[in-house]
Amino acid sequence: MARSFHKRERLTALSEINVTPMIDMSFALLIIFMITTPLLEQSIQVDLPIETATRTPPAREARFQTITINSEGVYYWSQEQVTIDELENRIKLLAQQNDLPVIHVRGDMTLQYQKIIEVMDLLKQNRLSKISLDTRVK
Repeated sequence: MARSFHKRERLTALSEINVTPMIDMSFALLIIFMITTPLLEQSIQVDLPIETATRTPPAREARFQTITINSEGVYYWSQEQVTIDELENRIKLLAQQNDLPVIHVRGDMTLQYQKIIEVMDLLKQNRLSKISLDTRVK
């Protein structure tokens, strides 16, 4: 029996896909995400009332509304003293406007944090998302 040593046809279709470049790309993306994910996480500082950085000037077109809570837990809408029910009604009226303002929430440093959370909850229920927690600059 004679052996034939001629080359097979070169025009045959390759029936296998080379997955090596795809695996290399997957490992490269995995390494990139493993390196960048810890950099994206931010630590939350607990000492919020005092700030050492300088404030950035607000945009000229933005409107502002201030809600203040003093150390006794009394609520103020701008300079006017209000109850929690009045505050809720004013927030509801504010949420119905087309041009929503930036809400500044100012709380005394000795205030229970729950009071600020109650105001934030009222704002969240009325879908007001432009909120600023004011601090003092050191």
